[in-house]
Amino acid sequence: MVWADLRALRWTALAIVALIAMAVAIGVAIGAQERALRKSSTVAAADFDLLIGAPGSQTQLLMSTIYLQLEAIPLMDGAVLKALAQDERVADFAPIAFGDVSRGYPIIGTTSAFAGRWGRIAPSEGRLFAAEGEAVVGADVRYKLGDRIAPSHAPAVQGRKAGEEDEDEAKHRHAGHDYTVVGRLPPLGSPWDRAILVPVESVWEVHGLGNGHAPGVERIGAPFDAETLPGVPAVVVKPRSVAGAYALRSHYRQSGAMALFTARSQYSQSGTMAFFPAEVLVGIYRALGDARGLLVLASTLNATLVLSSILLLLVAVAGLRRRRYAVLRAMGAPRLYVLLVIWLGMAALMALGCVAGLMLGVGAAGALAKAVEAQTGLRLAISVESPELLQVALLFVVGTVLSLLPAAASFRSPIATELRG
Repeated sequence: MVWADLRALRWTALAIVALIAMAVAIGVAIGAQERALRKSSTVAAADFDLLIGAPGSQTQLLMSTIYLQLEAIPLMDGAVLKALAQDERVADFAPIAFGDVSRGYPIIGTTSAFAGRWGRIAPSEGRLFAAEGEAVVGADVRYKLGDRIAPSHAPAVQGRKAGEEDEDEAKHRHAGHDYTVVGRLPPLGSPWDRAILVPVESVWEVHGLGNGHAPGVERIGAPFDAETLPGVPAVVVKPRSVAGAYALRSHYRQSGAMALFTARSQYSQSGTMAFFPAEVLVGIYRALGDARGLLVLASTLNATLVLSSILLLLVAVAGLRRRRYAVLRAMGAPRLYVLLVIWLGMAALMALGCVAGLMLGVGAAGALAKAVEAQTGLRLAISVESPELLQVALLFVVGTVLSLLPAAASFRSPIATELRG
């Protein structure tokens, strides 16, 4: 009887299922996407224990350094590199310098140790760079081992299509400063998969700033021992201990605390700032949480409206089928049987709509994740977890309970009246 009812109402049934699916999909997509973005951004920041830069916006420094949303930021006096090299609380550190691109990929100057994340990862192909003029590419960079990379001065990479050279890039090429690809890093699931890593000395020399070492010294990496070290946008510090990390943050975040930086006017005159990336991410997550709350509220209101519409539709459908149910009652069918015929049909539609909405929501979240990855380089792993499942279950329970109302309304009129109708 239930199957016969659904077949007779197939177009109306499909409309009900579609409405429920849309309401469920919106909530599932919002929850899964927000959680995936939070997790992937946290993983991307895992190797950046402590960031030091010139005073300014912590968010801008974090976005430029970790997520490679490159913007012009103030340079910090390079003398901080000497101070860090002599600090016993520092296990290792790496300057981060940017400003050049090649085929839309940002070229990042750093140390070989940081390119290998201080021993945590090894190249999937080739090796790490060991001299100036060598480069290691991220997993998604479309250069092969042995290829020559021509850098161009074009700091803004947003909006550029990775792997293709545009007109602006061609106009600002640094002639005679090519890099040779010697290695490729494994996938990290972060924007650094689209970066080209080179010795920071090479970036300095390309821009006529020396190489940070004494004349005649050919090595790369710390210690940097030149009298005049170039300015750097950021330094990533790996502390020896948790206590040392907090002490370093306190020391380098005090404006004017390092007076040795005030001698050169082209750099920041107010010291440095230091912070844990997690500090800034918490604020960003809070903002995302507020936005997510508004979206969830809108999704809940949408689901409420959909349920109300479905309830009215079910009442109308039950009214159209009342003669069929009156025949069942006249044939001696118990009231519970008729109630179950009506209610099970409506519950089946709710279940189909919830399952379809769950699948549609995961698909929508996956499509949105690909768009976010194409824009930011963050690899989002979409998954449906208990919050989304509870949301779907709640919608199903509420919908099926409300479905009892039109089912119970079928008994309000006498059988004879319904048969004549």
